[in-house]
Amino acid sequence: MTQKSILITGCSSGIGYDAAKTLHARGWQVFATCRNPDDCARLQDEGLESFVLDYTDHASIEVAVAECLKRTGGTLDALFNNGAYGVPGAVEDLPTDALRAIFETNLFGYHELSRQVLPVMRAQGHGRILNCSSVLGFVALKWRGAYNATKFAMEGLTDTLRIELRDTPIEVILIEPGPVTSKIRANSIPHFEKWIDWEASPLREKYEETLIKRLYEDRGPDAFELPASAVSAKLIHALESSRPKPRYFVTTPTYVMGALRRLLPTRALDWIIAKV
Repeated sequence: MTQKSILITGCSSGIGYDAAKTLHARGWQVFATCRNPDDCARLQDEGLESFVLDYTDHASIEVAVAECLKRTGGTLDALFNNGAYGVPGAVEDLPTDALRAIFETNLFGYHELSRQVLPVMRAQGHGRILNCSSVLGFVALKWRGAYNATKFAMEGLTDTLRIELRDTPIEVILIEPGPVTSKIRANSIPHFEKWIDWEASPLREKYEETLIKRLYEDRGPDAFELPASAVSAKLIHALESSRPKPRYFVTTPTYVMGALRRLLPTRALDWIIAKV
């Protein structure tokens, strides 16, 4: 059999890193991309094919796709859009420019990269596009308005693409993790410090009571947190099953919130979420 190929974004750590290592071990030709060239060099030292892909840079996306096709002879079996970041803070304290910036990475980059690979998948007669969403793609939590917004939007875009491609051999799939071990909390701190003037906020006391402690204190794993390998297990099924599911929940909170969202009135669910 011809070796199957996959392009993965956000491979410097967490979900993307584990997915790249796991699929490489299963025999996939993995293109493990990162935004930072130093991270790419580290992955190359570990035996992975890695090069730069920055969602905010159109040229970077084009070059990365061209490099994939050069190395495969013009084909690409799968794309896993995974790279993302957060800007913690209350919605009323979130500058609109911060929202524009996070959408560039968490949504517009996914869209542009998917459009780059779709003609390849159409021409070869098959392909799978997997987008990494979150429990925050269908249930909103406080302090995460920017991230919630990008994931809600991405779920809508992904669902639409799936419906539009339903008469083609291209599968479009959502992966929806909950709390998974990663560096997203630590990586969000520079964005918080850049954009959120929390000390001048009318919610300053609530910041001090909750968000500041959560951001800056290492309190160990969250409740029900799973390692990134739990996502890789669902990813394997989504890639290798003859009939993949449209969406894959990962972690207990994702299953619980999915059920509550279907069963409860909005205000009842709001009351529960406010306690989280």
